[in-house]
Amino acid sequence: MENQYQKQFPDIMEGKKIMYVHGFGSSASSGTVTRIRTMLPSATVVADDIPVDPHEGIAMLREMAEREQPDLIIGTSMGGMYAEQLYGYDRILVNPALRIADTMGAHGMVGKQTFQNPRKDGVQEFIVTKAMVKEYRDVQEQCFKDTSEQEQEHVWGLFGDQDPLVHTYPLFAEHYRHAVWFHGEHRMNDDIFLNSVIPVIRWIDDRQNGKEREVVFVSIDALRDKNGGQQPSARKAFRQLLETYNIYIVAPSPNYSGDECKSVQEWLKDIISVPAYDHIIFANQPQLLLGDFLIQPSPLNAHPSTLNAQPSTLNSQPSFMGTVIPLGSDTFKTWDEIMEYFSRLNGR
Repeated sequence: MENQYQKQFPDIMEGKKIMYVHGFGSSASSGTVTRIRTMLPSATVVADDIPVDPHEGIAMLREMAEREQPDLIIGTSMGGMYAEQLYGYDRILVNPALRIADTMGAHGMVGKQTFQNPRKDGVQEFIVTKAMVKEYRDVQEQCFKDTSEQEQEHVWGLFGDQDPLVHTYPLFAEHYRHAVWFHGEHRMNDDIFLNSVIPVIRWIDDRQNGKEREVVFVSIDALRDKNGGQQPSARKAFRQLLETYNIYIVAPSPNYSGDECKSVQEWLKDIISVPAYDHIIFANQPQLLLGDFLIQPSPLNAHPSTLNAQPSTLNSQPSFMGTVIPLGSDTFKTWDEIMEYFSRLNGR
């Protein structure tokens, strides 16, 4: 099977600097640093071993950020707690241990510990005392000192829905807008980075560059079949389109029912995950949206909800101003044929 995780994105963060902040008991030689460098080869990635003492740790990271002036900071676990306090930078916090002292107490992190990855100083073990846990508690209490409107657009929290160690989504969501679930556990792996972190990095990179991508609207009923399952190849095609386009999912407007809205969001969370965040549009007249492409079921293959909610779409009156791609038509029988069409466009 093809190893999709060796995929590279040389156009993301090109010529920019990413600072990585590692988790508890780890180091700058963690696999995540290698992963970022491999998938984002045009970016410079900087990382350093964080002192075990938390006061020394946050002081070192602040000095490092000031010296390096990174375009993006990525912190995982304990590193997410530290990264939250590095105000003034774009930051992505992955499963941030915002209450690291509580996590240490609950999961037996007191006593002799072994570093998971080699450190530059060659030290392999360290001791966590109760006094040190108190110091971590002092440092964690410094979180959320600046959650101003300006900071709101610069901080993203990504949370694994199967994380057995850290459960700080509600706390983060109290202070920041961009709190997003992804499918996964606590530790970063290739799948999480590729499908949950890379899309957010691209959004940040585009904002920094003032770049506006062509817009593709995708009807939710082009992603799901009539039984509520996933259309064949839909998720794979969606992820491929994300590499080039700005994608929004269009769903019929709920009929005064918040449950319908929640049902759509839950389905997309399961199938699309992070890229669906803030990219769902509820509209009964998607043909009135302003974009470049609209992918929707052809009338003969439309989902019952589409037939009931979007009659004018199916009758093509009024028409979408961009290019309509009817899934299930003679020209676009499947998602594979749609992707062949877009591959020809990108080859122009």
